[in-house]
Amino acid sequence: MTQKAALPRPELIMVADTVAREKNIEKEDVFIAMETAIEKAGRSKYGLEHDIRASIDRKNGEIKLMRYIEVVEEVENQATQITLEEAKRIERDIQVGEFITNSLPPIDFGRIAAQTAKQVITQRVREAERNKQFEEFQDKVGQVVNGVIKRIEFGNAIIDLGRAEAILRRDEIIPKERFSNGDRIRAYIIDVRKENRGPQIFLSRTCPEFMASLFKQEVPEIYDGIVEIKGVSRDPGSKAKIAVTSNDSSIDPVGACVGLRGVRVQAVVNELQGEKVDIVKWSPDMAQFIVSTMSPTDVQKVVIDEDKNKIEVVVADDQLSLAIGRRGQNVRLAAGLTGKDIDILSETQDAEKRQAETKLKAQRFIDALDVDDMIAHLLVAEGFSTIDDVALIDLAEIASIEGFDEDVAQELQNRALEFVKNRNEEFSKKQEELGISEELLGINGLDQMMLIKLAEAKVKTLDDLGDLASDELIEILGEDTLTNAEANDIIMAARQHWFDEEEQANSDAKEETSEK
Repeated sequence: MTQKAALPRPELIMVADTVAREKNIEKEDVFIAMETAIEKAGRSKYGLEHDIRASIDRKNGEIKLMRYIEVVEEVENQATQITLEEAKRIERDIQVGEFITNSLPPIDFGRIAAQTAKQVITQRVREAERNKQFEEFQDKVGQVVNGVIKRIEFGNAIIDLGRAEAILRRDEIIPKERFSNGDRIRAYIIDVRKENRGPQIFLSRTCPEFMASLFKQEVPEIYDGIVEIKGVSRDPGSKAKIAVTSNDSSIDPVGACVGLRGVRVQAVVNELQGEKVDIVKWSPDMAQFIVSTMSPTDVQKVVIDEDKNKIEVVVADDQLSLAIGRRGQNVRLAAGLTGKDIDILSETQDAEKRQAETKLKAQRFIDALDVDDMIAHLLVAEGFSTIDDVALIDLAEIASIEGFDEDVAQELQNRALEFVKNRNEEFSKKQEELGISEELLGINGLDQMMLIKLAEAKVKTLDDLGDLASDELIEILGEDTLTNAEANDIIMAARQHWFDEEEQANSDAKEETSEK
């Protein structure tokens, strides 16, 4: 029986060109899909157990169908494998791992085979189309896109972007915003995920980046990089604050964003369904920046605690409610813009707080140093907060306080040193009595009284401390003792030895593997 020779098939080239153009995918992907379909048809004809591979000449469309048989030492599958001894009878120089190939006659596609091939090609082309869409929109993450509402499902809006569909989840829709099928919409691409049914594109209209992108579209100075957005904080649908700065001293960043008669900011407000926008000038001076973010409130004083990442803002008594805003909105947006916790105090509250703090510190000196109220308040006024401050500071600093001389300074420091000595001795006894681990003493942020409280609560080792959550630690030590951030830092410091031990174990395992 004479084997038919493979013939050029120019129509395959034309089909590949047409499909690639219509689906906007690579021509090579179409050829691969065709080859897969031919291989499947070949296995249907010659046996599903065989390793049959097809190739299409990219220039003339010629189809080659080959059967591959792998040379192995021990045969597990008679249809696809052959022993080296048998293979050498066919090809003398062949080695294990190589293949013997047999050319198969071109396939005359029947109705069933043709239908199967069409299904395979369709499936592979669809996969290639999905991959193309994923790559296209993956590059668009962080951009604003336009689309049309296709349908609403359980409060989520399905958006037609032309080349693909995207989802705008109900929690990413501005509150009180209502859509109908066919409405045009703008939204920000926050994520693109690759899934079996195709790329899943997630949009948002509530994220701060959406507002920043709208300003970039409306304000040429931002687009050109002359004006820079330093931060955005939003309460979607209600109010927002945006901080801007200018890289050109001749251009006012706030004025550029507002535009002539407010036309630029109004365009953003309209897109955001009337969301009020406060545009503030950013400053590298945090205190000055805080004053700007609290606008329109008249700020009297700003106290910044860098260690606790906390800021106290003092305002006039009659402006307290304005500074806080409705349901705390104004201060919450200002905190989001600065990245720091902000406490708002009236002048009266601030005075009462300072008075209470001064009284507490002074009482410590009275109790520990056995001094009168006047001396205690003088020490507080000069910035002394703890007994250790008095014990460890240079004697001349104490003597320089108005009303003090060297004899008074020396007596105060001696009393402070004696107090610290007794306190440390008492702590040593408590440490031994309660079984406080030496390792806990090295954790920054924990003083002796804190360690005793922890030990009394059965927290005596690094592992005990590492097992706590931040709220549990604060509950043990007292509500006003630590902030959440400080508690987290202490707990992470206690857990560090876990990570060190795990890293050492992994390193040892690698060494053992390399030695083997």
